[in-house]
Amino acid sequence: MNSSKYLIVGLGNIGAEYAPTRHNAGFRVVDRLADELGATFASARYGDTAEVRLKNKQLLLLKPSTMMNLSGNAVRYWLQKENIPVENLLVIVDELALPFGTLRLRAKGSDGGHNGLKHIQQTIGTQAYARLRFGIGNDFSRGEQIAYVLEAFSEEEEAQMEDLCAQAAATIRDFCLIGVERAMNFHNIKKPKSHE
Repeated sequence: MNSSKYLIVGLGNIGAEYAPTRHNAGFRVVDRLADELGATFASARYGDTAEVRLKNKQLLLLKPSTMMNLSGNAVRYWLQKENIPVENLLVIVDELALPFGTLRLRAKGSDGGHNGLKHIQQTIGTQAYARLRFGIGNDFSRGEQIAYVLEAFSEEEEAQMEDLCAQAAATIRDFCLIGVERAMNFHNIKKPKSHE
């Protein structure tokens, strides 16, 4: 097994109408990483993929085309096709339970009610895979969760997205280069609240 191979999956929904939405934070992060590493996405089975080297690591970036709640089909297919061990899987996902702009790397964990993670867990049969949770906040009324995640970021949030995607991309690089534990220690720092 080639353990220098990594599968980096950004979760989102395909289609121009979804591109600026909160639910597509995962797509935006892998787009940023691809830009930084000079990779180009091409249509492939179950999604768009880009292959790129990072030092001595081989990264396969994936944006599933299955819609969010069937993401596991794409993840399982590419893990098996490329013979990538599950410990080298990293899923980037929008997270309602974290304040906007908070990035949290985790080595494993529950799906937290996220349909994309739920399907991945069911399909690959384990919760023991890394995920980078991208905080989108939860500023919505009861029953408005679906509308909220499918809305575009606010102007104020959008102004911070470039910087946040760059931070997330740096976290992914470290996951691949120094391992999940060290990357967590390095990147999971509580941000001080900024005072306007």
